[in-house]
Amino acid sequence: MRANRGANAAVGRRRERPCGIVRRGPVSPLRAQWFELAGSTSRRRPRGRFALPTRYPVRMRAGPFERAIELTLRGLYSAALYVLLPITLYHLVWRGFRQRAYLLRWDERYALYREPPTEAQAARQTEAASAIASDRAQAEDVEHVWVHAVSVGEVNAAAPLINALLREHPHLRLLITTITPTGSDRVRALWGARVRHVYLPYDLTGAVKRFLRRHRPRLALIVETELWPNLLFACRDHGIPAYLVNARLSERSLRGYRALRPLVGRALRTLRNVAAQSEGDAERFARLGARPDQLIVCGNLKYDTPVDPAIAIFAREFRASCGERPVWIAASTHPDEEAAMLEIDRRLRAQRPQLLMLWAPRHPERFRPATQSAIDGGLRVATRKLTRLPDREDAVFVIDTLGELMGFYACADVAFVGGSLQPIGGHNLLEPAAVGTAVVTGPHLHNFSDIAAQMRAADALRVVDDADAAADALSALLDDADERARMARAGLALVEQGRGALQRTLALIADAVAAPER
Repeated sequence: MRANRGANAAVGRRRERPCGIVRRGPVSPLRAQWFELAGSTSRRRPRGRFALPTRYPVRMRAGPFERAIELTLRGLYSAALYVLLPITLYHLVWRGFRQRAYLLRWDERYALYREPPTEAQAARQTEAASAIASDRAQAEDVEHVWVHAVSVGEVNAAAPLINALLREHPHLRLLITTITPTGSDRVRALWGARVRHVYLPYDLTGAVKRFLRRHRPRLALIVETELWPNLLFACRDHGIPAYLVNARLSERSLRGYRALRPLVGRALRTLRNVAAQSEGDAERFARLGARPDQLIVCGNLKYDTPVDPAIAIFAREFRASCGERPVWIAASTHPDEEAAMLEIDRRLRAQRPQLLMLWAPRHPERFRPATQSAIDGGLRVATRKLTRLPDREDAVFVIDTLGELMGFYACADVAFVGGSLQPIGGHNLLEPAAVGTAVVTGPHLHNFSDIAAQMRAADALRVVDDADAAADALSALLDDADERARMARAGLALVEQGRGALQRTLALIADAVAAPER
């Protein structure tokens, strides 16, 4: 009997942690502080899976056993990366043959920064190279707020946040890193000398440490799904608060992390917060290893991307140049989709001889092959770089520039968004919707599953199974102006309803941004 009373008393002393783990004993002062921040006198976790406070007391350090496991996993991961180091060099050279920009600034990939050039040397460099050298020279002995966005899509997604930071904190030193040269070009086009840009180094322990020592960020904002373990651990070890903003994680990406989950989960738990795009993304990050107290659903920053008023002016100028004829756009297409795009255009053109196809390949190295394939098909082709605008006789207009896609979406009657006929995962569906263009896409949308589901529920999107079905859907929409207008209104309404992620994200990081420099 006494044993039972003791067992019951032990159960009565059990207390639930915020992350759902049970502990014993009275609530400590640290725990009391947590509940005070949570705005509740209850000892239980606040209701709602992700309805949690955005500020927390300092967490206790991991025990020696957990620390040993972490060091072992990090050591194995780092050893594997160093073994693969020759492959990274080969990859740079191989990409450089396809896109020469990969051969430039290769030292930044390994954080092997050179000394700043003398004034005489800088004067002999080109304007772009001088800007890069200036960035490197000015990066020393200052602290930055650092934003990492892997490529063009992530830079565009982060643009509302970066613009807000520059607007609200005009003296902020902002460092932006990307991995691709196209991402670098987009940063330069959007902000020029207002920000500093370098390439993010590979996730090698030495390179990461050199990067952090050189640029000394006091805050890290990592966009979407860039989970580099050594980088995240190094931020923690250097006392740099790190946030994953506009965070998304598809089921496919979650499965891809399966082999590294013990390591990636630990790295994920070093973040201050994970600002997820949706409840589904937050749930997947929890399955990967994030603590519930890290997870905040802020929404998708892409909804807060403003539409430049100049886009409407450009669309009118474009229509005046090419004449009043049907226009469709094949956007963000990949190599395996190019033949399908030309076949779709052939079918559409059979009934509409005056049709104009706008073609925007996803990657710059595909600009010339796409142009040549259209010429080989017997079509009259113009390009953005050479002619700026098509004339009334051009059949295909290749958009061989970066950063102008949204403007060309506004010029089209209907858009097909690529990366979706092959298992690539799709691309940004909100851009054409935001300028009032009806949208068609393929079935492979795992990178944008939540947005696609919302657009389908609002009847603002047509999802087709293959290229034949895409041709049928595009043909039907080109013939039905009322249906195009209805889809456009539905898309615009959805974009307007989705706004708000920017303000929620700014509120989440406000204290860290405003913190005085160390």
